[in-house]
Amino acid sequence: MCKTIKQKVKFKDSPETIYQWLTDSKKVSALTGETAVISQKIGGTFTILSGKVSGIIVDLKPSRRIVQAWRRFDFPEGIFSMASFTLTETNDGGTELILIHRGVPKERITDVEENWRKHFWERIRKQV
Repeated sequence: MCKTIKQKVKFKDSPETIYQWLTDSKKVSALTGETAVISQKIGGTFTILSGKVSGIIVDLKPSRRIVQAWRRFDFPEGIFSMASFTLTETNDGGTELILIHRGVPKERITDVEENWRKHFWERIRKQV
């Protein structure tokens, strides 16, 4: 059985900057400390964390939305999840990010939730 992860995170920096931290190969590599190769085109592919996560870019709306068909190396064979990031500018010029990550195998939920927080949200806050 698969589950959905929902996380709401606020950042001090603009949606444009946060979007770059999620879509730019060099920035993601610097953020995680592992190799990332991310296409900037719908239908393109991505790998992050030195290939531990891979997938396909389903939708991109610069500074507003990212949707990825997302697969971690330890997911059961053939299982992909869908990660959707919505970025909204806050009144103070910062960003509210909402992650909805559907289809994560239930035995991986806790680990995936923690990894988003530790490897992305906390590190983005320290970088920007």
